[in-house]
Amino acid sequence: MITLWHNPRCSKSRQTLALIQNAGGPVTIRKYLEDAPSAAEINDALRALGGIGAIDMMRTGEKMFRELGLSRSDSPEILIAAMAAHPILIERPIAFGRGRAVIGRPPENVKDLV
Repeated sequence: MITLWHNPRCSKSRQTLALIQNAGGPVTIRKYLEDAPSAAEINDALRALGGIGAIDMMRTGEKMFRELGLSRSDSPEILIAAMAAHPILIERPIAFGRGRAVIGRPPENVKDLV
C-alpha cells in the first residue's frame, strides 16, 4: 500500500499518482493542502525519506517561504513548524510505502515503492 501526499493541481503529483496506479499498486491519497500533516508527521516523513534535512523537503521558491522570512539556515524546528502551519511549503508529491518514503521529483522515484 502506498500513501501519497498529493496536490491534484501539480503536474508532477498527478504523474506520480498515475505511475503508481499504472503499476497496479493500491494507493491512499492524502490531499495534504486540505489535511495538513502535523509537525510530528513531518518529522516521521523526514525519517522515512532517509533523514534528509527539513530544507530538502521544502519548496523554497514558494512565495510563502519568502513572506515568512524563512531561510536555508533556519533551524529544522522552525522549518518543520512552518511546513505544518503552511503545507504549501511541503515539496510534492511524497509517496510512502514499505517503511520508507520518496519525493516524486521526478515521478519515477516512486518505482522502488511499487
